[in-house]
Amino acid sequence: MGPGEVAALLFGTFGVLVVLRVPVAFALGLAVVPVFFIDDRLTPVLLMREMFKSYNAFILLAVPFFLLAANLMNSAGITDRLIRLARALVGHFPGGLGHVNVVVSMLFAGISGSSTADAAGIGSLLIPQMKKEGYGTSFSVAITACSSVMGVIIPPSILMVVWGGLMSVSIGGLFLAGVIPGILIALSQMITVYFYAKRYGYPVHQRSTLAELLSAIAGASLALMTPVIIVGGIVGGFFTPTEASVVAVLYSLSLGLFVYRTITPRQLPHVLYDSARFAAITLFCIGTASAFGWCLAYFKIPAALVDQIDQMGLGLIGTGIMCALAFLLIGMFIDAIPAIIILGTVLYPVTQHVGMHPIHFAIIGVMSLAFGLVTPPYGLCLLIASAIGQIRLIEALRDVIVILLPMLVVLLVIILVPDLILALPRWLMPNFVQ
Repeated sequence: MGPGEVAALLFGTFGVLVVLRVPVAFALGLAVVPVFFIDDRLTPVLLMREMFKSYNAFILLAVPFFLLAANLMNSAGITDRLIRLARALVGHFPGGLGHVNVVVSMLFAGISGSSTADAAGIGSLLIPQMKKEGYGTSFSVAITACSSVMGVIIPPSILMVVWGGLMSVSIGGLFLAGVIPGILIALSQMITVYFYAKRYGYPVHQRSTLAELLSAIAGASLALMTPVIIVGGIVGGFFTPTEASVVAVLYSLSLGLFVYRTITPRQLPHVLYDSARFAAITLFCIGTASAFGWCLAYFKIPAALVDQIDQMGLGLIGTGIMCALAFLLIGMFIDAIPAIIILGTVLYPVTQHVGMHPIHFAIIGVMSLAFGLVTPPYGLCLLIASAIGQIRLIEALRDVIVILLPMLVVLLVIILVPDLILALPRWLMPNFVQ
């Protein structure tokens, strides 16, 4: 069988299993099984070996530690302090709580690295409050879900850690490249909130005094030091991404236990259990996705794809748009990490062939997959926000589309102007990013 037939078999089997509601992690592993009958050299032992090789990576230790740091920050009540700061900064704009929602998501993204933690932690506090002040439930859910995608775009980002480790791209460079897109997405959402506020007459809060602003900054300052320590430590070469994740855990634990005293020793087992459970799900998915990706490489499917796209003559911009569409599509159906392992490794040689910078490709992929967190049927952040707002997912879909459109414009700008995101890494890490 040629690469095309094998790809059809792999993706076809995977698609059928997903439609049958088999969990994605298991579907990826089971989709590889029919391929064993094609080549006598393929055995189940190879599948297990490839899964073990993917787990046996020092960089992947960062995933459970960043998840633990995010859970510790949520348990420590950091979100309350960030909301107070965001309210002091932008609460006086039309649609004040909508702007607060966006800004606090941007601030929390610099601490957690996880969009689901963002949606759950911020949504549980702001969605009921927005409904109480007269904001539409669908809008409250939609803006919470859409703003939470910044959790995996603004550094530190779990997706960027996985991407950098998988494709040997500078994680410090990826972190720095995520800053500008994150800010642009936040601005696009705030503009959308402004027009919503004008149309529906959403309330405006009184402008905070200078003393209130300084007090809010002081209250959140220690929490806001987290991204400075993590990103600064990695970019400055003081520690690796994995070591940075451990530092984030120790710092979060110290804030919760000793500084704010909002975490008690009795809470720790529950926080550790939740973090371990989510990390186990993520890492198991990485193992089966790696086995799936290895099969793609074994049958030279990426090379065949490079040849096909080369004949199309798409060029740099065309290839960037094609990659974004592919990631947007797959992000609608499966989690971002297996999507990176499957689709990212297949498209990476294609982007190299047209001369796309590895960091540029990574940011396109991460942003596109982040948007998949608010697009059904997967839409995990939208599911979380809808559950908190106590509405059906479909009821929030219209507002999600309205908020998502300017975000897609930002993605298009990133594709068309790669120097916009590469400027910061090239300036601060000239020895690693050319």
